[in-house]
Amino acid sequence: MSHNLVFKAGPGAFDSIRREGFAPERIGTIAGASGGAKWLVLSQLDRAILNSVVPNLRGPVHLIGTSIGAWRFACYAQANPIAAIERFEAAYIEQSYSDSPDSREITGKSREIMRLVLAGNAAQEILEHPVLRSHIMTVRARHVSASDNRFALSAALFAAATVNVMSRRLLGFFFERALFFDARDLPPFFDASGFPLQRIRISPDNLEDVIVATGSIPLVLDGVRDISGARRGVYRDGGVIDYHLDLPQSEPERLTLYPHFFGHLVPGWFDKKLFWRGPNPRHLDRTILVSPSPEFVARLPGRKIPDRSDFKRYEPKERVRVWQEVVRSCEALADEFNNVLATDQLAARLEPL
Repeated sequence: MSHNLVFKAGPGAFDSIRREGFAPERIGTIAGASGGAKWLVLSQLDRAILNSVVPNLRGPVHLIGTSIGAWRFACYAQANPIAAIERFEAAYIEQSYSDSPDSREITGKSREIMRLVLAGNAAQEILEHPVLRSHIMTVRARHVSASDNRFALSAALFAAATVNVMSRRLLGFFFERALFFDARDLPPFFDASGFPLQRIRISPDNLEDVIVATGSIPLVLDGVRDISGARRGVYRDGGVIDYHLDLPQSEPERLTLYPHFFGHLVPGWFDKKLFWRGPNPRHLDRTILVSPSPEFVARLPGRKIPDRSDFKRYEPKERVRVWQEVVRSCEALADEFNNVLATDQLAARLEPL
């Protein structure tokens, strides 16, 4: 039987759910990866999680996102998260640019969308949510990687990609992790190792800058300079190091829910073509990964999940139409997710991660 969703679990989560079953109260972390326009394949699944899972959570529950994952979670933690998702989705789909936009134009549009997401009292709601704790990973650029000169930055990224083939740890010469955290409850990744790590409290003064920074793809958007409360410098896309969040995700005895575009995980941005490199299995021991099945993706327009290439693949009106069709098609993912939980099928559907 063909399914629209694939459910995978790390060994600890797999065994635990097979023995004890699944209940939302067991979730301690919700994770969201980098991926730009790929998030549109999850927007209906996000709605399902917000309707059927989040109301049943037992706090504190940590949200950890890089790039578009952090943008999604800025909606999750609002008083009316569905309305926030709808604002975000509409603004994201309908974004438009000149024929040859530069990084300044794209950055300006990014700010515009984020201000729609954070309309009203959204920032206060996020920082005071009774159950959810919002944490956002960015990177602080080091040395030439902080340059605004495209030639110098391109050279730095090429050097970073080259040394990354030898060892991910060498990326620490070019970037340091910058974790912006909700200080009410420290997350399981608070002491993440492997790279230089700066920890900064999220506040009303830096929330917008932090969310914009973690989506600031080098050479595509401008980095965010001198974020309030953090070390001086340029902050860029958290996916550079933590593309799919190779971090300790779960607290003991609790689970991580990870809605994802794919059924596999890639540690860092520079690892996308390094087929031999995967995340640390210990980090995923208690993780449940939920993703669209290959059969479902094959039925989407263009037989693929949306991505940044669509801005060149389609004329603007056609891209908007295609993305709207993708979102409508993905209602099937939400329906299946709700059905799996309502009929207690998760244990039977789990595959090893």
